[in-house]
Formats: sequence, C-alpha cells, structure tokens
Amino acid sequence: METEELQDRIAAFPRWHYKFEFDNGVSTPVTSREVINRHEQRRRYFFDALLSVTGGSLRGRRVLDLGCNAGFWSLHAIEAQADFVLGVDGRQMFIDQAKLVFETKGIEESRYRFEEGNVFAHDFDERFDVVLCLGLLDQVAKPVEVFELIAQVDAEIVVIDTGLSPASSSFFEVSRLYDPRNAIEYPMVFLPTRQAVIELAQQFGFNIVPLAHNMTDYAGLTDYERQRRLAFICAKSTPLDELTRAESRSFGPWWLAKADPRGVLQRLLR
Repeated sequence: METEELQDRIAAFPRWHYKFEFDNGVSTPVTSREVINRHEQRRRYFFDALLSVTGGSLRGRRVLDLGCNAGFWSLHAIEAQADFVLGVDGRQMFIDQAKLVFETKGIEESRYRFEEGNVFAHDFDERFDVVLCLGLLDQVAKPVEVFELIAQVDAEIVVIDTGLSPASSSFFEVSRLYDPRNAIEYPMVFLPTRQAVIELAQQFGFNIVPLAHNMTDYAGLTDYERQRRLAFICAKSTPLDELTRAESRSFGPWWLAKADPRGVLQRLLR
C-alpha cells in the first residue's frame, strides 16, 4: 500500500485508541505519552505473564480476542507466533481498523479473522486455546455468561484484565458505563471484586493467579495505581508456577491505601 493511501485510510477514522507503527514511517494518530505508556506497561504486565507460562511464544495455539478493538492485542498474539487469531468486537469501526492494521502489516489472511458482533450472540463454533478477555468483564451485565462462552470454546488459558469494585468480599457491584457506546446489550454492568473474579474462574474449573502490578511508570494508569484494576491468568492444566509475583494485597477502597500506607485498615477489612 502506498504511503499516501495508508495515511488517508488512517485519517478516515474519527479516532484511534492504540498507536500502531508501520514500516513506511506512518503511524496511527495517538501521541499522548500517557496513552502510549499505558499500553506498553500493560503489555509488560499481563502479556509477558502469558508468554511466561506458554514457553515464550504462542506457537501452535489459536487465540480468541473478545472485545478486540483495533486488534492491538491480536497483533501481539500473532507476533508471538500464534497460529490463528479471531477478534470480535461490537463496533464495526474497530473491526475495520483491525483489518487495516493486519493488511498493512502483511499478516497472512489465513492466520486471522475479525468479526463485528455481540459476543453473547456470536456463533463460536471453533475451539481456541487462549482467550484474551481484556477490558471486557467490567463492561458487561453477564459475567457468568462470559465464562460460559470461554467454556464453550474449550479454552485452556484465559487472560483477564478488568476494572474492580473496591469492596473486599466476593460480589458484583451494580454500576453504569461512563461511555454507553461501550455497552454490550446494557449500559448497566456488574463490576466484580477481586475475589469474585477468582471464585468465578474456579467455578469453571480454572486455576487462577492475580498478577502483582509491575509497572515502572504509572502515567496513564491511575486505575491500576489506585488498585481499581487488576489482571489475572487462568489455566485448566498449564502450570502457573512461573507467576511468582502473585498479587496478594487487599483491594479495599483506594483512599485507604493513600491514608494508611502500611495497610493496617485494609487488613482489618479483609
């Protein structure tokens, strides 16, 4: 694709959430240091953790990316040598962006597919080894159905990155989406606590490890810094021993951590 044509196709979209760079020097118009840092830190946080339990690559594995947006994490999976990636998102604009990115990157068409649709109504008739559930669980009113879908595709490994309710026990807090355009069926969502995510995964037969934050720069990561977001690695039989930095802190209200740096009050609330 000629440089000018690619620039025109990128500019035709009203916005991009991820920065993609291409060989001809063209990139998507994401210049905020906070946004760029956010996704680089997230890559180091949960995607590197995924690779640590899969032997350093995704070779031989099929990956399902739920709520794929412009295919940022799907591309990481392909670059980690995944055999195939299916990305599903409810907004056609994101699907079109993902297709443009993969086309421009020269990824073989047999290795990926992007489809627009409601993940709960989508026909998943294929098996996948890895499911990426990144920024989805806190955007839905059907958390159990998310795991039913994961069970349907017979996934061995699941990566979850989600916003959390600050409560310390196991339940789902009724909340509303800040941006209703992100809604999947309902703008009302059930925001899980840390313990609720753990128990939900265990209910479906997964071992699960909450990942300790390893960020070196919290610019653009206020939700993580305030203990309102966490990632988890789930697996049916794959050993998770490599994940030695399991998160063990209590995820009580963020303001307790600020006011009580030694964590005394948080421990009392467990």
